Amino acid sequence: MDIFMILAYLIGLAVLAVVTLCFVVYVKSETYPTIVTYDSEKYFLDATSNEKCEFPSIRDTSSKSLSVIIPAYNEEKRLPVMLDECLGYLEDQRKAAEGKFTYEVIIVDDGSKDGTTKVGLAYCKKFGCDKVRVLTLTKNRGKGGAVRMGMLRSRGEILLFADADGATTFSEYLKVEKSLKNLCSEESDLSEALAISCGSRAHLEEESVATRSLFRTVLMYGFHFLVWLFAVRGIKDTQCGFKLLTRRASRILFNSLHVERWAFDVEMLYVAQSLGIPIDEVAVEWNEIEGTKMTPILSWIEMGIDLFVIWLRYTLGAWRIRGDMKNLVNSK
Repeated sequence: MDIFMILAYLIGLAVLAVVTLCFVVYVKSETYPTIVTYDSEKYFLDATSNEKCEFPSIRDTSSKSLSVIIPAYNEEKRLPVMLDECLGYLEDQRKAAEGKFTYEVIIVDDGSKDGTTKVGLAYCKKFGCDKVRVLTLTKNRGKGGAVRMGMLRSRGEILLFADADGATTFSEYLKVEKSLKNLCSEESDLSEALAISCGSRAHLEEESVATRSLFRTVLMYGFHFLVWLFAVRGIKDTQCGFKLLTRRASRILFNSLHVERWAFDVEMLYVAQSLGIPIDEVAVEWNEIEGTKMTPILSWIEMGIDLFVIWLRYTLGAWRIRGDMKNLVNSK
């Protein structure tokens, strides 16, 4: 057997392996996401009256200016600092607007084993359940799943998801709001416009490289390359947990996502770009906060694999966007 026959044999095996992989991925994939909701997740507790109240739906007409969704897993220690800043800022905005600005904060306890829900309910009691609500998930979904569940129960014209660690200074909200409104400047109804404004830490990258090890720097740039190659182009930082969406964009995207863990941001932006939803990126102030749930190296590797899987499944047609969601993009 000469060298050419060996090469042909190896190439044949590689092609067979790729075809087999694609076949298995296609067969094993769920074409459209199934969003499982447990009965207890349909209600929130009014901490003042101790009564259970039913959450509204994102399909309902908006009744608040802004919804803030905070995914939280075992965050009883870091959450109070974030909520104090967030609610203090929102209350100042409400008072300054003299009734023209209303808000709600939805804390989504992602199956925590600590007192995260208890912390959230204390703020619900302090501010009232019209402003602060706690959605306690029956089982852990992952950050993306928690954000989705909060989004689908929101009342805002526009919806922000923000990390529970408070790494992004909450006053930076004004920047992403301005960016979003610029994208929607020709729309009379902000809630029914289509737009996403992403907070970004890309401007801090040079400083972070100076303090990171070479290995972590290579992993970081490798992840950025994989994002560009497989999923999202034109967005420098897809992972910053400070993103603002219109109600219509949220309704479309969070009913379409399959990924429920760290890489959900990437799938969200991938689907948005596929549907032609305008996206802007805004530099925000960001600080490293101790207690992150991510393991830098392992999480980046997992997300790198997720990026390839997202691309492969959409490319094969194993994952698709439902027709009714596409229609929401094209109809008014």
